[in-house]
Amino acid sequence: MMTRNPFLPKFSDLPSEIPIFPLAGAVVMPGVQLPLNIFEPRYLTMVSDALAGARLIGMIQPTSETLMDDAPEIHRVGCVGRITSYSETNDGRVILVLTGVCRFQVSRELAEHNGYRCVSVDWERFAADYHSDEGPIADRQGFMDSLKTYCTLQGVEIPWDDIGKMSDNDLTNLLCAHLPLSPEDKQALIETLHTPERASLMRGLLDMASASSMRVAEHRH
Repeated sequence: MMTRNPFLPKFSDLPSEIPIFPLAGAVVMPGVQLPLNIFEPRYLTMVSDALAGARLIGMIQPTSETLMDDAPEIHRVGCVGRITSYSETNDGRVILVLTGVCRFQVSRELAEHNGYRCVSVDWERFAADYHSDEGPIADRQGFMDSLKTYCTLQGVEIPWDDIGKMSDNDLTNLLCAHLPLSPEDKQALIETLHTPERASLMRGLLDMASASSMRVAEHRH
């Protein structure tokens, strides 16, 4: 895993209840940073409450069927992040960075608190998120080849020298959070427990997206 921030909580100290921020496509993974622009009053309150406590916010995706609902249904797996950077703007927004800590399984939804949603969570299934090494990607070179093809076709810019030096676990988590994959694909990756399996699924998704892009390009010609 990425060098663990000494301010992040120990696994045994993770709380049983957390506030959640349901947002499609916005995914945080252990060790990965996610910038957020907060402007809705209920989420400004949530951030204020989090800063007064453990600084933890659970990122979780709504289900696609209920995305436009006022209180959408949520998936059962998300990832909690800790506020590691915070600034206020003159127009009433908050710019913050969440650093991913550990994935969670939703046990049940609780009553709203100050207008935002909270859930009771179970961490045990994802205790491996606190391990330093979950095993290697089966074929890292093949994985990188698939990634380069995908990024070329999608116009995604990546600092290749930097990611080439990353561990398999760090690389996979970073790509889960920041590649422009669909919310459904990101959810499948979040729910895949260990790095080797997650990398294998990701490579399959990248290859399918690349094949689709090439078919579209051929039809245009």
